[in-house]
Amino acid sequence: TSGQIGKMSYQVDDIDPRLTLQRCDDMQAFLPSGSRLIGRTSVGVRCNRDQGWTIFVPVQIKLTQQILINARQLSAGHVIDAADLTTQSREVNHLGGLTDPDLVVGKVLRYSISAGQMLRAEMLRVPYSVKQGQTVQLLVRGDSFSIRSSGVALNDASDGQLARVRNYAGGVVNGVAHG
Repeated sequence: TSGQIGKMSYQVDDIDPRLTLQRCDDMQAFLPSGSRLIGRTSVGVRCNRDQGWTIFVPVQIKLTQQILINARQLSAGHVIDAADLTTQSREVNHLGGLTDPDLVVGKVLRYSISAGQMLRAEMLRVPYSVKQGQTVQLLVRGDSFSIRSSGVALNDASDGQLARVRNYAGGVVNGVAHG
């Protein structure tokens, strides 16, 4: 958990007292497949000797972070600015709360949210640089030529995404959107 931002705390629960294990001087802890290092989970411990053993120890891992919270109710399509944000120290039960305002400011809300909600990446999208129905410039470049034309965007697209455009000859072309 050393790579996590915030304060980590954990409580190791008792293993079954009826369990009898051989003494081991070569133990190794591991994270079982599919486990997460947050919430109620298990940590595996194995004895690396001949005739060794493996057990799973129940652990409660808590993460407290200064996470970004929206300061007021915001509607879908709102472009986030610094005034929309505040931070709050919260215990989070899953990873995914955003902590860096630079990753949020300028992004667009996918849906409306009420005041005090923790902001997560899936709530946000990059602003569109091309909007459906907008007149756009088409540019094709080769080694020793370039061609410019106009057309109408058939879909919304952010920088770097695929944009479909109907050109004035009636054909549909695909290209990469740029602001």
